[in-house]
Amino acid sequence: MTGPRLLATSDLHVNRTDNQALVRDLHPSDPGDWLIVAGDVADKVADIRWALALLADRFEQVIWVPGNHDLWTPPGDDVQLVGPERYDHLVEVCRSLGVLTPEDAWPVFAGHLICPMFLLYDYSWRVRPDMAGLSVEDALAVAREAGVVATDEFLMASRPYDGPAAWCAARLTETRRRLSERPADLPTVLVNHWPLTELPLRVLRHPEFSLWCGTTETARWHVEHDAAAVVYGHLHVPRTTWEDGVRFEEVSVGYPREWQRHDLLRGPLRTILPAPEPEVPDPFTAWALRQGARWESVR
Repeated sequence: MTGPRLLATSDLHVNRTDNQALVRDLHPSDPGDWLIVAGDVADKVADIRWALALLADRFEQVIWVPGNHDLWTPPGDDVQLVGPERYDHLVEVCRSLGVLTPEDAWPVFAGHLICPMFLLYDYSWRVRPDMAGLSVEDALAVAREAGVVATDEFLMASRPYDGPAAWCAARLTETRRRLSERPADLPTVLVNHWPLTELPLRVLRHPEFSLWCGTTETARWHVEHDAAAVVYGHLHVPRTTWEDGVRFEEVSVGYPREWQRHDLLRGPLRTILPAPEPEVPDPFTAWALRQGARWESVR
């Protein structure tokens, strides 16, 4: 494939030495290539800045959306901002590097409107059937009993919002507004760190973790907003799925112990546009379905 491409990656976790080396080796194949970075660059601001600066220097345009790790405030980080203030700070870091964020005008690539979004989660995805009708508090209690608690609960603050669900609701309102104002004649590429639909969550090794994997409010956005593709990460199960004729690309690299096991069968960069020829079978899907997602952030 020749000519500029829209590429995507996520969950780079460059605070791991092996992942940092992997990112150092990322290069465009064409001077006009764009790169989506769909969250979880690192846990600390300095590492996020380092990785995005390196990539922004190589690619024609970099587009970033935050993941949960980017929003943590870990001990030892020089930047101790929390919640929306931390996110706003990261947006300013990106702007200083020329990196586009969910707060900037949505760009157009190859006739498609690229829509970077920041939506968070509200504990509404319930892959485990017996959690379906429970309150958030009871569902979280079931997850704790199963030994599954996201590190977000300890390192990601939401102040002044009353928890991530309230912050998520605010983000949904703002993103719906922007989507309602998009040009009607352009198909979209929807980009979010967390999955938009339930299907990708069915491979979770710990189904309780679906609580921290997005919101049911987005389940039909790929249809409602004329998506040609949906790009996400978070699950560390990189694969291609199709729903309602729309291509969904999970583009995460993940932790070294994960990607070294499957040897990055799809590579660290995924082509989003122009639409690649389908791989039959997708080289990662069988492995993903056997393994399920393996979460270092579960305790």
